[in-house]
Amino acid sequence: MKKIVVVGGGAGGLELVTKLGHVFGKKRQAEITLIDRSRTHIWKPLLHEVATGSLDINNDGLNYRAHSAKHHYQFQLGTLIDVDGEAKKLTLDALSDEKGHVILPERTLDYDILIMAIGSVSNDFGTPGVAEHCYFLDSHKQAERFQQALLNHFLRVHQTGADEKLKIAIVGGGATGVELSAELFHVADMLKAYGMPDMSGKRVHVELIEAGPRILPALPDRVAMLASKELSRLGVTISQSTRVVQAFDGGFETADEKTIDADLMIWAAGVKAPDFVGNIKGFETTRSNQVLVKGTLQTAAFDNIYVIGDCCACKQADGSFVPPRAQSAHQMASLVFDNIKASFRSEALKEYVYKDYGSLVNLSSYSTVGSLMGNLTGGSMFVEGRIARFVYISLYRLHLIAIHGWVKATVIIAAQKIGKVVKPKLKLH
Repeated sequence: MKKIVVVGGGAGGLELVTKLGHVFGKKRQAEITLIDRSRTHIWKPLLHEVATGSLDINNDGLNYRAHSAKHHYQFQLGTLIDVDGEAKKLTLDALSDEKGHVILPERTLDYDILIMAIGSVSNDFGTPGVAEHCYFLDSHKQAERFQQALLNHFLRVHQTGADEKLKIAIVGGGATGVELSAELFHVADMLKAYGMPDMSGKRVHVELIEAGPRILPALPDRVAMLASKELSRLGVTISQSTRVVQAFDGGFETADEKTIDADLMIWAAGVKAPDFVGNIKGFETTRSNQVLVKGTLQTAAFDNIYVIGDCCACKQADGSFVPPRAQSAHQMASLVFDNIKASFRSEALKEYVYKDYGSLVNLSSYSTVGSLMGNLTGGSMFVEGRIARFVYISLYRLHLIAIHGWVKATVIIAAQKIGKVVKPKLKLH
């Protein structure tokens, strides 16, 4: 029986392993295994809501082990540290508890087909002090760590004088930085209903720092302009064409020797694949450690290794690389699933062609803006307000359907709606 291993349970990896389990695992045509360093899945575009407490991963997360039992695959908790493409083996790091006690030693697994879906981590570009003083939003654990610090600072500010403000600096004007900026004001306003009557968005100072000439550089100008207008209305200070050269305890230093003071500092300025990827023998990688692949999403050296999602460097016809977005991971997962089925039947594999369906930016409860592209619109269509919000929510619901099926996804969506009525709207612990 062939062994198919998927490393990484993000948007693409989880959708792929679910499909593989239903087709090959259920019929015992292959042994399907998912490996992830976390026990819980959360849709990555929602991490900024986990970071502010708007979303509780204990209620809205997915447990891999429970999911695997119902979808005909196996789950192993572990962190990938090496791949031996010649021997068809991968190595997982030793698994330890919070006190450093080894639960499982370093171990190796065999595979016949390997899918690398390990996602990305923040890229600090070697900026001094960032790793020591900044929060990142690469995983739900990091988001929860920031949420705890945010709660502590809200408590401190609430107990001090009315003139005291919580100063938050966010480096990176992409979707994560923009959405987090708006969500912080929303949460500050909501705290009035939870024992902090003196708290509001007026007691939060958020500075969004972008090295480029405008925020949301990957989106159309009109989307960026509307987002900037809405953020400015909320009170966000937007510093564009501002390059951070150093982080220290209490703020950032910019290239023009300006100091930006902050109680909390978040780095969301760029992504890269984990560093160990660049050291794997036989892999061709970019400066961001992304693995270069052929049109079929196979690596150049090993036809039995596929790469999808943020860690994949797939060149398009115009010479540019497919952008690291959730829709890219979803499309790649679908293609690799089709290609694995084709390989079982000794049929020709398909080439991946990225389809851009547009991008949406959710500014918490205040607004949603973006553009829709593709066959539906016949080009590009700007959307905002309720329509954009509906489409944004629909993308998450489509993800739920892909990993749970229609029936269970419908039940989950209904339960989430009920939960919003009977449970606190903020995670307060």
